[in-house]
Amino acid sequence: MSSATSAGKILPGDPPGGRRAIAVWGIGVSVYFVAVIFRTSLGVAGLDAADRFHVNASALSTFSILQLLVYAGMQIPVGLLVDRLGTKKVLGIGVVLFTAGQLGFAFSPSYGMALASRALLGCGDAMTFISVLRLGTRWFPARRGPMVAQLAGLVGMAGNLVSTLVLARLLHGIGWTAAFAGSALAGVVVLVLLVLFLKDHPEGHEPEPLPHQGAAYVRRQIAMSWREPGTRLGLWVHFTTQFPAMVFLLLWGMPFLVEAQGLSRATAGGLLTLVVLSNMTVGLVYGQVIARHHAARLPLALGTVGATALLWAATLAYPADHAPMWLLVVLCAVLGACGPASMIGFDFARPANPPERQGTASGITNMGGFVASMTTLFAVGLLLDATGDDYGVAFSSVFVLQALGVTQILRLRKRAARRERERLVASRVETVHVPV
Repeated sequence: MSSATSAGKILPGDPPGGRRAIAVWGIGVSVYFVAVIFRTSLGVAGLDAADRFHVNASALSTFSILQLLVYAGMQIPVGLLVDRLGTKKVLGIGVVLFTAGQLGFAFSPSYGMALASRALLGCGDAMTFISVLRLGTRWFPARRGPMVAQLAGLVGMAGNLVSTLVLARLLHGIGWTAAFAGSALAGVVVLVLLVLFLKDHPEGHEPEPLPHQGAAYVRRQIAMSWREPGTRLGLWVHFTTQFPAMVFLLLWGMPFLVEAQGLSRATAGGLLTLVVLSNMTVGLVYGQVIARHHAARLPLALGTVGATALLWAATLAYPADHAPMWLLVVLCAVLGACGPASMIGFDFARPANPPERQGTASGITNMGGFVASMTTLFAVGLLLDATGDDYGVAFSSVFVLQALGVTQILRLRKRAARRERERLVASRVETVHVPV
C-alpha cells in the first residue's frame, strides 16, 4: 500500500467499497466471529474438561497446543486454496469443519475423541481469517486495508469476549453437552448466510483465471510470495508481536497470575478480560493511524514489542514476592496491543503481492505468530518443569523470541521499503495511462 492510497486516491482496479461491500464483508466476518467463539471455548471449560475426560494439566494443555499446531500448519495450504477456489468455497468448508468439531466436542465420550474434535475445529478455524482478509481486499479500496484488517481482528476479540462471558455461563447453567451443542447452531446460521448472500468480489472486478498446473502452481505461488521482502517482513512482524498475548490468554496467563502473583481466580479473570478489551480499543487506534500515516507501520510494531518486553521485564524482575496490581494492570493493557500490532504484518505483505497471491502471502504471514506461540507454549512448560515452577525463568523465553524477531525485522525493512517504492512508482505510471 502506498502513500497515494493513504491520501485517498483510488488505484487502477480498486474495488469501490460502499454499503454492499460492508454487507458482504460483514457476512465473512460473522463466520470468523463464530470461529473465534469455538476456538476459545475451551479456555472457559478447562476445569470441566479435566473432570469430564479424567486428564491432568499436561494432557489438558495438549488441546491448546494441538489446535495451534493444526492452525499454523494449515495456513499456507489455506492461502493456496483461497487463491485457487475463492473465498466463498473456502469459508464454506471452514464453517462445516469447525461446526462439526464443536459438535463432536459436545458429544465426545473420551479424551481421544475430544482431541480429534478440537483438531477438526482447528482445521476449520484456520480457513476463516485469511479468507476474511482476502474478502476485504476484493471489496474495499486499498487505502481501507489497514482499518479493514484491524476491524476483523476486533471482531475476533469480540468472539473471545462472548466465549468468556456467555458460553461460560451456559456451561455452568445447562451443562457440557447442551452448551457446546447449542453453540454449534451459530455455525449453521452463518453457513446459511454465507451460501445465500456472500460473493467473492463485486461485479466487474473478477480476478483473472489462474491456470491450474498442479504441484507446479503450488510451488510457484509459494516461491513468488516468499520472494517478496514484504511477505517475509510481514511474517516476522506477526511472529514478534502476536505471541506474548496469545500465550498469556490461551494457557499460561491464569496460572501465572494465580500461582506466581497470588491473585484469586476472579481477579485473574478480570485481568485477562482487560487484555481482550485493550486489544479491541488499540485495534481501532492502530487502524486509523496506519490508514492516515502509512510510515507509522514499523514504529508501531517495534514500539509494541519494546513496550511488551519492558513491562514483562519489570514484572518478572520486581523485587518483592508479587508485582503490585498497578503493574499487572499496565502489563495486561500493553499485552492487549500485541494483537493489533500483529495485524500490521499483513499491511506489509498485502502491497507486496498482486491480488492472485493475496491468500498465499497472508497464509505465510499468519504462520509467524502461531509458530512463535507454539514454541513459547512448549518452552514455558518445559522451563516450569525444569525449574520447579519458576515463572521468572520460564517467561524469559519471551525475550529470546522477541530478539530473534526484531533482528529479522531490522534486516528486511530496507529491502521491503525499496520494493514498495518501486511498486508505488509503477502504480503511478499505470494511473497516468488509465483512460478517463
